[in-house]
Amino acid sequence: MPIGIQGVRRAHRSLFARLDRLEDPKARARAFREYMALVFLRNSYLRFLRGWMQDASSPEGAVLKGWVESRFGLPPVFHAGLIEDVHAPAYFLYLAERMRESARANAVESQFDLLYEFVQDELRRRHPGVPAFTLYRGVKNLGDYRVIGKARENRVVLRLNNLNSFSSRLEHAWEFGSRVLVAEVPGSKIFFRADLLPGVLPRREEESLVIGGDYEVTVRSY
Repeated sequence: MPIGIQGVRRAHRSLFARLDRLEDPKARARAFREYMALVFLRNSYLRFLRGWMQDASSPEGAVLKGWVESRFGLPPVFHAGLIEDVHAPAYFLYLAERMRESARANAVESQFDLLYEFVQDELRRRHPGVPAFTLYRGVKNLGDYRVIGKARENRVVLRLNNLNSFSSRLEHAWEFGSRVLVAEVPGSKIFFRADLLPGVLPRREEESLVIGGDYEVTVRSY
């Protein structure tokens, strides 16, 4: 089902009214970036996205995972180590980095709110009636994931981290491991898709950031 963050579209209705008047996707992307620069002055969401792409367990990654936990109630299960419970060292690292980096940014969670709403709006415009997208994630060790159940021979239910990188290209996913998870990701769980904002992540426009939880995936191996 479609998901919206309460109050975001109302607070930024001038942006979405402008997007409604633009037929060119590139023009809508420019309008969004111009609006973010105008409203937030220091549009630090870009720094956090780029930091995530360098290292999902970076301080920037902790802030993004914190946003997911705040808005969707999904705590992280990995941050520079497995997080088994709130007493795990990795959980304390996540909390410390999240608080420190959030304090240095300008209303960064509000920026993530608006980014998510823009992505959801753009997905509905470009893919009307499409409920889910086939995405791919390369993994080195399936043992790093919690197996919740086995569906069929090569299909398992995994508990993914609360935010994850996926690719729209299978061949790109193979670069990150000897196994690839193939998932049907609901559009409402796509937080960010790089091709919707060209130039934000140079040479990474097949990347998506996907809100996690329990997923039934197909596991492909070499």
